[in-house]
Amino acid sequence: MSGNIRFDFMHFMPYIHLPPNQKEHHSLWVDFPNKYYDPERGRELYQRYLAELVLADKLGFDAVVVNEHHNTAYSMMAAPNLIAAAIIPQTRNAKICVWGTPPNLEYPNRLAEEYAMLDVLSQGRLEVAFPLGTGMEYWANPISPATARDRFRESIDIILQAWTQDGPTTYYGDFYTYRYLNPWPRPYQKPYPPCYIVGTGSPETVELAGKLGFGYASVFVTKPRALELNQQLRRSAAQHGHQLRPEQLPLQVITYVAETQDKAEQEAIEHIRFFFEDALRTTPTFLAPPGYLSVDQLKKRAALADKLHGGFNFEAINEAFFVAVGTAEQVVERIEEWGERMGTNHFNILGAIGNMPHWKVVKNLSFFAEDVMPRLRRGAGLERRAAAE
Repeated sequence: MSGNIRFDFMHFMPYIHLPPNQKEHHSLWVDFPNKYYDPERGRELYQRYLAELVLADKLGFDAVVVNEHHNTAYSMMAAPNLIAAAIIPQTRNAKICVWGTPPNLEYPNRLAEEYAMLDVLSQGRLEVAFPLGTGMEYWANPISPATARDRFRESIDIILQAWTQDGPTTYYGDFYTYRYLNPWPRPYQKPYPPCYIVGTGSPETVELAGKLGFGYASVFVTKPRALELNQQLRRSAAQHGHQLRPEQLPLQVITYVAETQDKAEQEAIEHIRFFFEDALRTTPTFLAPPGYLSVDQLKKRAALADKLHGGFNFEAINEAFFVAVGTAEQVVERIEEWGERMGTNHFNILGAIGNMPHWKVVKNLSFFAEDVMPRLRRGAGLERRAAAE
């Protein structure tokens, strides 16, 4: 791994107080009844989750990451910009990553303004990722999934124009028309905050990231597929005159660190089970609404769904995805190996998995910050010195 190693802490902020009959529901997305949401318990969870994000900053994580989902107990962050605004004054050094709001489900000028506000408030600590949105989001919004990708590209064009051109400017598109595109404020960072596209590997989104010179964050794809996507993005970026840096390829890693391998598995597996078996539980219909995917991509997603929803098996999950559960030495070894293979020095650590209680999250983050990050950074420093010599 070359360059400075970067570690993010990502939180999904799930609603974990599910009813005893929750497994009778075919999905925890889209149509899982919101009568099961208790605002008092929700408030307690928000306070706890915010404290965990702030703790990551205090422990020396380079960034904290929040994201957006709708109609689901999987995440209470229907508006991640609100969470970002809440943690900016409570953090000092960590980048604030909103990864992110689907721009095609918003008015893009408003999203450009909100991100600019966060960037100014944080004094240039904001990073942004643009997701297309899962198929499930389109059952919760009045946007046709058949037009999603075209809206997505047009929305990003508008946001970049708003950030980079002195206003007022005009924009006449297929979906949006602006006679006066003139947002106040403008971003603190010039020309704009670091940007990524996040997704599960659709060729169209990878190609768009390459064209724009954005980073790309793949989520819940298998190890071989993640490598293919990184290679594909590098080729696409090069064709458009961009040379991607290792930090533009964040690698998502499910992580739990404990005193021994057995103890790590004993403490973590039940929550990883909840994450895959319950939190991610949905249906093929909700996952891929008509028009959302090409036939080829639909077949690939169906094959992945077998891994995610075909009954929990930790060995299979551990083999298929980037999962580092063990001692500090074992976690260091795996992250080093994956960084070299994937050509990245940027790791997005999922350290609060599923219904994991607060004490385990604190233990996990503390062990990772105290025993894993220094070793990996020390190793990268030795590598840089050796290369210089």
